[in-house]
Amino acid sequence: MRAYVLVEAAVGTANSIVSGIRSLASDDIKLVSADVVTGPYDSIVVLEANDLDQLARFVTDKIQAIDGVQRTLTCIA
Repeated sequence: MRAYVLVEAAVGTANSIVSGIRSLASDDIKLVSADVVTGPYDSIVVLEANDLDQLARFVTDKIQAIDGVQRTLTCIA
């Protein structure tokens, strides 16, 4: 399955958040892309996984733990 994670960042932290996301490692989750974007969200992350629970834990335990991340919205495709 593929997930699009929309990230709201604190002012001035979008670039460092994307760098932090790109450095995350997981055997179960494939990071397809992580980009700073314009619009209502500050970055969009594309992940692929075989298990919804592992995907959810990756978002909550790793992405949301990065300094500056204020909120995430995960859209499963």
